[in-house]
Amino acid sequence: MADWPDADELKQVLDIDSDDWDETVDRVLASAIQHVKDQVGDWDSSEDSPDDNLARAALRMAELMSLRPNAVPGVLGMDPTYQRLIYGHRHKFGIA
Repeated sequence: MADWPDADELKQVLDIDSDDWDETVDRVLASAIQHVKDQVGDWDSSEDSPDDNLARAALRMAELMSLRPNAVPGVLGMDPTYQRLIYGHRHKFGIA
């Protein structure tokens, strides 16, 4: 199993060299990780851990959130790369 991406990894993806944005990067990354957990559904942090695809999905979502901060909610989740990475990981679906 993989670990969730860290702020340094996101800074590398976003090509940020300065430490001036550390707090913002941390917040965006935390939001992206929570988004992935919400998308998977029934996430139990004591039992569940991300695999490589979920970790990459969180990194991709953080990148999208950073590059398009004013995007309509739900639009970022339609990104084809994000969709490919999260495919097959959902525990809970919208239809009961």
